[in-house]
Amino acid sequence: MSEEKKKIGEIQIANEVIACIAGISASEVEGVDSLSGNITNEIAGKLGVKSNSKGVKVDINDGEVNIELAINMKYGFSIPETCSQVQDKVSQTINSMTGMVVSNVNVRIAGVAMSEQE
Repeated sequence: MSEEKKKIGEIQIANEVIACIAGISASEVEGVDSLSGNITNEIAGKLGVKSNSKGVKVDINDGEVNIELAINMKYGFSIPETCSQVQDKVSQTINSMTGMVVSNVNVRIAGVAMSEQE
């Protein structure tokens, strides 16, 4: 008898879960103000419905995950450095939480948030 683990079932992770993980991990990077979603997400946000997956698109092909993020940056932060940190953090978090291989994390800067003067 083989010492391999017996498989007792299948695990499926919804794209929305992966998008949520990507959104939360991206928003934790210093310099990221928020995720930028489409008009539906913006209206939902104004109505008090919070979505951690807005501005995130997930595509899974042959077991590899491709992520597209649209983010709003905080003014004064380096876009290349912040985006590199976002790519690393999102890739590592998805891999550690799901075991899936992330092949691409594409980041689109949708806007720059100016800090409020007090």
